[in-house]
Amino acid sequence: MNDSHSAAYAAAGVDITAGYEGVRLMKPFVERTKIPGVVSGIGGFGGLFAPNLSGMAEPVLVSGTDGVGTKLRLAQLLGRHDTIGIDCVAMCVNDIICCGAKPLFFLDYIAIGRNEAEKVASIVSGVAEGCVQAGCALIGGETAEHPGVMSPEDYDIAGFAVGVVDKPKIIDGSRVREGDALIGLTSSGVHSNGFSLVRKVFDIENADLSAPLEELEGKSLGEALLAPTKIYTKAVQALLDGGIDLHGASHITGGGFFENVPRMLPEGLGARIIPNVIPKQPIFDLIQKRGNISDHDMYNTFNMGLGMVLAVPLAETEKALSLLAAAGEADAVCAGCVSKDARGAEFENA
Repeated sequence: MNDSHSAAYAAAGVDITAGYEGVRLMKPFVERTKIPGVVSGIGGFGGLFAPNLSGMAEPVLVSGTDGVGTKLRLAQLLGRHDTIGIDCVAMCVNDIICCGAKPLFFLDYIAIGRNEAEKVASIVSGVAEGCVQAGCALIGGETAEHPGVMSPEDYDIAGFAVGVVDKPKIIDGSRVREGDALIGLTSSGVHSNGFSLVRKVFDIENADLSAPLEELEGKSLGEALLAPTKIYTKAVQALLDGGIDLHGASHITGGGFFENVPRMLPEGLGARIIPNVIPKQPIFDLIQKRGNISDHDMYNTFNMGLGMVLAVPLAETEKALSLLAAAGEADAVCAGCVSKDARGAEFENA
């Protein structure tokens, strides 16, 4: 592509040579994500992947797509672009693992006002890190320059993940029973939802994002808010590999507990959640205090410290917690139970 350039296109605001440079810079990051099954490198018309389906009776592909919402504005204000890609991967793979799927590969889409090769490569470095954490491969993507539509400094990112699960092992909530324990996996912070409210509460455009805050145990507001979304694939896989009969899984995203926990529950069952056992995170206390937000609205917007809620048979609770601890989730908690007496998600002692 050495001879591929267009002065006329550049005059219209699209620098295709910057795109080629971005691809060159991101290749080492993409290479980190290579796993068995990857057939092609980046730069082709399509990403190729040959999954190993041995041992599966009826393989089912599971897909998920998402972005990171207005958390992007924090990255832009801070001039830090190397973690937002982790969020993008997390939002996709955390959804598909709720079906019991093992992530296989990922593709990203970046829309940007002005294509700056170094910035794009930095964004993709985060995508690659997320794929490494999730155990999947980054096999392709697209960077689209949007002059005149987006401001030069602006960008957005979305992603698409594909995984596989054996049909008899699909987790769809149909096996959830009254009395099942609800195990919560702790979050790394706000994750990637609720940022429109966060930006309003802190007047982000005018806030000091770098000053250490006592309320955040010495962290700055920017550091606390930009913390990447935790990826739960290895923790959930540890339960499945360990023989836990995982009945249901819920990724706590937009809509918080009230919207997401009922999505894994059969009709007639609800969830009783004990908020006092959820490990406290200072960022949520600060958001609630500064914004004068009710408990209900906090739990209906944010993950409040638990990014994933799992339903397991009560008798397997201790074994599940032990497996999770060995997988790096030592602070997982039994946060409640499934009950016929609850409607949707209900909170005790809140």
